[in-house]
Amino acid sequence: MILRRRTNNHLPDEIVLEILARLPVKPVLRLRCVCKSWYSYITNSNFISTHLNHNHHHDDYVIHKPKPFPYHPSSRSNLQVCTLAFDRTFETISEFRIPFNFPSGYPGLVGSCNGILCFTDFITSNPKDVYLWNPSIRKFKRLPNTCLTQLSKVALGFGYDSQNNDYKVVRISLSTAKRPKPMPLPDVEVYSLSSDSWTRVRLGILWRPNVVYRKFNCTLKFPFVSGHLHWTTDMIEKGGGQETRFTSMILSFDVNSEKFKELPLPDDEGSFIVTKCVSSFKGKLALIKFGSGLQPHSMLCSIWVMKEYGVLDSWNKLYVVPVDGFIGFAGFTNYGTFLFQNMPRLVSTNSELERKYKSVLIDPETLHENEISIQVKYNLDVATYMESLA
Repeated sequence: MILRRRTNNHLPDEIVLEILARLPVKPVLRLRCVCKSWYSYITNSNFISTHLNHNHHHDDYVIHKPKPFPYHPSSRSNLQVCTLAFDRTFETISEFRIPFNFPSGYPGLVGSCNGILCFTDFITSNPKDVYLWNPSIRKFKRLPNTCLTQLSKVALGFGYDSQNNDYKVVRISLSTAKRPKPMPLPDVEVYSLSSDSWTRVRLGILWRPNVVYRKFNCTLKFPFVSGHLHWTTDMIEKGGGQETRFTSMILSFDVNSEKFKELPLPDDEGSFIVTKCVSSFKGKLALIKFGSGLQPHSMLCSIWVMKEYGVLDSWNKLYVVPVDGFIGFAGFTNYGTFLFQNMPRLVSTNSELERKYKSVLIDPETLHENEISIQVKYNLDVATYMESLA
């Protein structure tokens, strides 16, 4: 700590630091210009961690709204925008222009952690470019090139290593082996922000030997819960008599130890499932299963929550929510309501008919619906966000 001579008009340094650590991000950034000692305080990694801990409960929502295709590199209309909105109402707070582009023109949101957003190009089949971006301090970083020999059918995740105060990106590349041959194990690499490099890691679990097809569900951002990243995988296995068996599981990655493990799905016999995905529900791991409803274009959404992380018997079906006109699930708010998109409807604008998607918040307890003013032409990317100095 920088020491300075104190007079009766000076507060002790430790009191100054306590005050600064409790201020919002924007005032703290301005206060870097007061003097050299304050600049040294505020840019110190220990102060950044302390400030993050004091402000960790101030979560808003960041909404990424993609632009229409096609992408033209020379066009100013390709600028992408993230909209920061209040969690409960989704009223707009501010907008940020994304300061980088991808070949497809669509920056896909991988995840959000402690104020840092991770983006890649999900439209490209083998996305190589990955960016980390903190809109609060207006800094972004393009990650180095992959250390894998090739990328194929990529799944990504972004999380925080609390033991080493580090941010990590996980990239899983599936093999393109043709059926019915058994598929080899996926290739995995982990990027560390502290070392600014990718490292190849082993899957480290016994993979089923007769799997001839494997797919990662990329419906949502892969949730970071209890220090772990999660992906749902669907597999086709061939038995000795060439009988076919369809199985699913959750693949979990401990960001601290960089170890994988399998999490079994809850037993839900007798229900017909169209698709499923994992998410975070009030800080717990959640599994959402989508089944056909009674009416055309309707779905029944079953919400399962793992009460005690890693314990199979703690899976609990909390709600079954009917949704009409369902086309996409975006995620849960911090308050437990979930956001989805409805079928587009025709709206007259400037004497022309245009298709508009409807975004709706549903309270799973009361089934109360609240339409929100978010207009997107394609899928809606949503993630929890907080301002930070990270």
